Amino acid sequence: MATDENQKKPSQTRTKDLNHSPKKAMLLSIIPGMGQIYNRRKLKGIAIFILFAAFAFVMIEFAAAGLQGLITLGNEARVDDSRVFLIEGILALLFTVFYAAFYWFNIQDAKVEAQKIRNGWKPGGVMENFHNSWDTAFPYVMIGPGFALLIFVVILPLLFMGFLAFTNYNLYNAPPRSLLEWVGFENFIRLVTLSEWRETFVSVLSWTLTWTFVATTLSIGLAMFLAILTNDKRLKGKKIIRTILILPWAVPGFVTIIIFSALFNDSFGAINNDILQPLFNITIPWMTNVMWSRIAIIMIQVWLGFPFVYALFSGVLQGISSDWYEAADMDGASRWQKFTNITFPHLMFATGPLLITQYTFNFNNFNIIYLFNEGGPAVRGQNAGGTDILISWVYNLTFTNSQFSMAAAISLILGLIVATFAFFQFRRSSSFKEEGNN
Repeated sequence: MATDENQKKPSQTRTKDLNHSPKKAMLLSIIPGMGQIYNRRKLKGIAIFILFAAFAFVMIEFAAAGLQGLITLGNEARVDDSRVFLIEGILALLFTVFYAAFYWFNIQDAKVEAQKIRNGWKPGGVMENFHNSWDTAFPYVMIGPGFALLIFVVILPLLFMGFLAFTNYNLYNAPPRSLLEWVGFENFIRLVTLSEWRETFVSVLSWTLTWTFVATTLSIGLAMFLAILTNDKRLKGKKIIRTILILPWAVPGFVTIIIFSALFNDSFGAINNDILQPLFNITIPWMTNVMWSRIAIIMIQVWLGFPFVYALFSGVLQGISSDWYEAADMDGASRWQKFTNITFPHLMFATGPLLITQYTFNFNNFNIIYLFNEGGPAVRGQNAGGTDILISWVYNLTFTNSQFSMAAAISLILGLIVATFAFFQFRRSSSFKEEGNN
């Protein structure tokens, strides 16, 4: 059987070709495609050579001009727009990286195939090679359009923002009236050394971290408490209660925020005029006092955030087998022991990554800060409001104060904080570890 099968597929017979050199294939691949031709893959080599030649012919001038513009950011004020030069330079840089990666792939591909030939592999016919190549490349062909869109919609704007952080782009030297200049880490140094920037940055960052932790944790805690309460078998009318608890999720968030902004208004708000003043003879400056504004925003976010987490927890709780609790009852476990050893671990394992996204979302939750009080009230000696978080401060720096380079620098720091936090939290989550073990 084995002999007949080998006779039917002579191309798979392992006859080593010790004279075929992978090193020679790599050296020939300095000229793209030559290594593949050396490996007896003529059509593949010709195709690679044509692709490289066409790319070089079409893009070499644009790439060279773009990279030069990325260095100079223009030569003549009121004629050259540094922003255009910056975008073209980033595109040229992306094309250059893509070209270099493709060039490296060309060399590695020639080396790998040469090593396979040396070990006895023989290239098949044209159609066989085409089918093999198509099977290998099919996943990359499918994700190619999405990846290209990702580059221009996500990566390009992020790189533009990152490069702006190292320029002097502000209201007083905005292009095309003036040319931008590279200033290195000057913007980051100003955040640390200048008292106005340093105090504002520390204040806003500390409030952002406090806001993120307190508002999100309270939302999760309230959702967990209500989910466990409504999952109790002794409770009647669960469907109605669950529907009512999820209703805040059905209302668009910006509508809820605007309504609460009116309710908390110092002058005509219903909370002061219809509740606190008649019942307790007090009024609270929700909009004009920093502490009370922050408390109001946290309460609103708890109201907005708990329904989604409640829905998650309710689904997970119904999936926990009752056998666990029956076994715990037989062992004489208390309610707290059943919660800490059964309920809580199951909830965290199933929803851990989603709960992490709640923290990262609130860290950048611009809507509630802007719609409630536009980041106010004002704070003396700072260029940010009392409830401004980093993202809303960046917005004001960009569209109100035109401090584009400083806003970009803060955004870069903001992105690094969020990415680092999310990465380490995902690595520590049980579901991530379980996926890694698989």
